[in-house]
Amino acid sequence: MNEPVPSSPPEPGLESTLATLRGLLTSGETLEAWAVQHRLFAVTHRRACVAATSGRCISLNRRLLGGYDSADIRWQDLKETRISAGILTADLTLIAQADSDLSLGSEVNRVWTFTNLRKDQAQAMYRICQQHDQVWREKRRIRDLEELRAKSGGVQIGGGQSAYVGSDSAGAESEPARRLRQAREMLDAKLITDSEFESIKARIVSGL
Repeated sequence: MNEPVPSSPPEPGLESTLATLRGLLTSGETLEAWAVQHRLFAVTHRRACVAATSGRCISLNRRLLGGYDSADIRWQDLKETRISAGILTADLTLIAQADSDLSLGSEVNRVWTFTNLRKDQAQAMYRICQQHDQVWREKRRIRDLEELRAKSGGVQIGGGQSAYVGSDSAGAESEPARRLRQAREMLDAKLITDSEFESIKARIVSGL
């Protein structure tokens, strides 16, 4: 993706900020969008900046006496993006899971809020975040589906035979019952369709 073209001419004083951002990019990483605080709301401090790249979101805060602090959120960790827009400015909030694992089990989130960003830049950032969020949501959905299928005893929706292993323990849940229950859980979680569930159930019953 090509580097973005700002909707308005660069403001004076932003050249060093953008140069710092470009210096943080890794090999092959591209800058897709950025947003800075509106000058009217950053009289007593240097304006905060948030940028979207091809691989992550970067927060950049330049110090008054030189230097900067930065942090990043990888797109695969992003869980939600919010925007609240006014006439001149907009607030952007990013919510990400604290760990880098692709599973959705983490309950601890990181929350970044950037206030009084330039409205047009914040909207561009929001669109980029939404695009990456949708891509990684689909990847996580596919991974969760594969994990549930593996737990269901190797049932393959697209065809193929399923292994049947009976239960040796008296009173324990039988293998067909377990597989049927897990298929029902997948259906309730909307990971498979009704027709796929009926197909799985038919194969389980036919193996009895």
